[in-house]
Amino acid sequence: MQIGAQMYTLRMYAQNEADLARSLEKVARIGYRAVQLSGIGPIAPQRVKKLCDDNGLEIVLTHSSENDFLYNTDALIERHALYGCRYIGLGAMADRYRNPEWVEYFVEDFTLPAQKIKDAGMLFMYHNHCFEFARMPDGRTMMDLLLEKMPADIMGVTADTYWLQYGGVDVNKWLAEHAERLACVHFKDWIPHGFDTPRMAAVGEGNIDFAAIIETLKNNGVTQYALVEQDDCYGRSPFDCLRKSFENLKKLGC
Repeated sequence: MQIGAQMYTLRMYAQNEADLARSLEKVARIGYRAVQLSGIGPIAPQRVKKLCDDNGLEIVLTHSSENDFLYNTDALIERHALYGCRYIGLGAMADRYRNPEWVEYFVEDFTLPAQKIKDAGMLFMYHNHCFEFARMPDGRTMMDLLLEKMPADIMGVTADTYWLQYGGVDVNKWLAEHAERLACVHFKDWIPHGFDTPRMAAVGEGNIDFAAIIETLKNNGVTQYALVEQDDCYGRSPFDCLRKSFENLKKLGC
């Protein structure tokens, strides 16, 4: 299992080509050899690929737009072929799908693009937050429905450890039970803040049991990439957060 950096953590420093080049260089100096592309600026894919290659960084996952999935699937596949990237991710379902009346339309809308992606030798990866684990009137969660309706060969899950915990599930248990979906996992820690408000933290600085998670993922035969992400660093340098997460993961044997 390879440790990668989710570039969304550095989105403020990746909105133009010069800044992206500087950020990728810093990421590589920390020791990362893989990245997920998410939140970067409108930079030509050929240039993004070259900048990653120049820094010895493999593009292993993206977050791409809903419109690209639904209306530009062929171009989406071509761009990922250029990147040499097999995993094509969606950051979250749009707001209109996030209710019992409309969530089945997400399945209806995304099944055909997901099948085309599979036929191209790639895999659609859905990234969870916490809302997918809210109970619907029939007792199921939205995540239950997605897993039931979209088989593992057309939809993987980029399981986010922070949002799994926020959603009220046993993180390690959920990862063990859904191993066939988990080619990529987001490593993001959780730390209590104040009376009832958690915060995101560098991996190893919060209370998620990453030692157990790493053992579970290493043994499942599926997970290839552990991608470090911290959406909010609360005034701390995101480069420092990525560095601390990398160092802590190495100490845990990742």
